[in-house]
This record gives sequence, structure tokens and C-alpha cells, in this order.
Amino acid sequence: MSTSHIAVRTCLWFDGRIDEAADFYVSLLPGSRITGRTRYEKAGGPPDGPDMAGQPLTVDVELAGVPYTLLNGGPHFTLSEAVSMVVAVDTQEEIDRFWAALTADGGRESQCGWCVDRFGLSWQITPRRLDELLAGPHAEAVTRELMTQTKLDLARLEAAAQG
Repeated sequence: MSTSHIAVRTCLWFDGRIDEAADFYVSLLPGSRITGRTRYEKAGGPPDGPDMAGQPLTVDVELAGVPYTLLNGGPHFTLSEAVSMVVAVDTQEEIDRFWAALTADGGRESQCGWCVDRFGLSWQITPRRLDELLAGPHAEAVTRELMTQTKLDLARLEAAAQG
């Protein structure tokens, strides 16, 4: 079977505000851009839903070079923490910056580096070295420390990795 024309893209279902969400995500993540937009036609919308004529249907984005489609599908399905965007960074300053932006204006903190933005999308803001720390000789201590945190503290995780 030839795979030369196969492309995989994640589609994220939203109930409105996809233009605002796309603009926010593109402004937040370096190497990101909007690559396309579609709108509902006249008398358009999801089955059993309101008429959404003229409203955004999809916004295609590349976030840090990875393609996604944001779908304005209505209230039939909701985002959940079962799916999250993972942003791996090098410094505490980057963790702090992403965390502050994502939890602002109605976002909320969760456990172990997870947060939910104001649009309902879940994120994990992690140090790039986290997998290495969790696989090291003091993995149990790192895991215990990780479980005590909301926004991750890189210095505390690295200290736990030292034993």
C-alpha cells in the first residue's frame, strides 16, 4: 500500500470561538500560523443544531509546525482532559510564560503540569527533560515530586532527580 499521499491531522471540536482560539494559539506558540478557514454556508450548521450560516466552520492551523483543524461543531461534544496539547520547554521562564497565558481569562490549573485554557482545551506544560528525569535512577522521587505540583517547578524536579 502506498503511503505517499497520507496525511494525519488532529481535529479539535469546539462549540464556537474558533477564530479567537486560533488567533490565541498562533500568537502563543512560535512557529505557528493559520493556514486556512472555512465558513458555514447559508442555512448551515451541524445536524439538530442552530443555524450557523456565516459563522466559522473550521480553522486550519500549524502550531509549532504541527497541523490541526479547529472545528466549530456546536454543543454535541466537548473538549476534555482526555486529550491534551504537550508543550515541552527548556526553562522555568518558559513554563511560567505559557502557564500564565493559558490559565488567564478563565483558564484553570490542574495537576502535574496540566492546565485548561479559556476555550476548554487541555495543555501540559513540561520541561523538555521530564522524560529523562522520570526514567533516571531516582525516578520514584521525581514522580513523587511531580504529583505534588500544579505548574511544574523545574528546579524541584531536578533536585528530586539528584536523590
